[in-house]
Amino acid sequence: MPTANSLVEVVPMSIPEPPPWKKSSKDKAIQNLTPHSSVTYVYQTKLGDSFRSVAVTWCKNLVEHSLSMSVEEPSEENKFTCKIDLASGQSWGKKGLKSFEIEGARVDIYWDFRHAKFSTNPQPCSGYYAALVYKKEVLLLLGDLTNDAYVRTKSKPSSEEATLLCKKENVQGKKLFCTRAMLEEGKPEHDVVIETSLSGPDDPEMWISIDGMLASRIMNLNWKFRGNEIVMVNNLPVQIFWDVHDWLFNNLGSGPAVFIFKPGISEHTNDSNSRECTERNEDSSSYDLVDENSSTKSFLHFLYAWRMD
Repeated sequence: MPTANSLVEVVPMSIPEPPPWKKSSKDKAIQNLTPHSSVTYVYQTKLGDSFRSVAVTWCKNLVEHSLSMSVEEPSEENKFTCKIDLASGQSWGKKGLKSFEIEGARVDIYWDFRHAKFSTNPQPCSGYYAALVYKKEVLLLLGDLTNDAYVRTKSKPSSEEATLLCKKENVQGKKLFCTRAMLEEGKPEHDVVIETSLSGPDDPEMWISIDGMLASRIMNLNWKFRGNEIVMVNNLPVQIFWDVHDWLFNNLGSGPAVFIFKPGISEHTNDSNSRECTERNEDSSSYDLVDENSSTKSFLHFLYAWRMD
């Protein structure tokens, strides 16, 4: 992937005849938002004497509506997974507990979705909790009913808070793709809208807006179908990577465009010996951001945008 390393200030645009991205992107995002088919959050937790990854996947489609929580077990090269059916019409099925053992110690997953409220997204807006508990410590707590979770589990918060490593999300749309991304550590997520014009008399273009302001305009997509830019959000740098090859050169629905949002700037961005890029896995379902000279991994937001008829 080319590394443009260009710096773009996020500012409102003002021209005589505004193109589509100037027309209240945030309002159009709400009106045209299609339900996300899935979104995965990967956390790092301290379980016993070692750090482990916990993957939380919310899925909603025509077949199922579920929550899956998987805990990594490196020594055995597998994962312990708990899957919860959120589509069940029975209230008794929306509150439960599943237990398993890691290195001889019990690990519990508690959940309560009896009063959960949903919108278009697969995860609830409010009225729920899901807790991962180990030796009377809550390692990971999802939802807003925190008091209920601590009372039921009879546990206390972990001394080491779980760290969110990445978010992987699938969205569907025609010309407009919307998400919410954490671009500042410890701050609320930002509204991100990606709008495209891939057919017509003009060259293909793409606009990326953050909180209703234009962050990046990519012209001549036939030549710039892969690239990256650095934009400023609240005076903080955010790297945006994109790969829209499948949109332009493959059959509709054959594969998604991939966007990666990475807060901050890599320590060795300008080092010619460093290689920071996206690499497609064999199953074309995920990307890994590679920074060979970096000893730490910052938060990454992966967005897989599927074009539909």
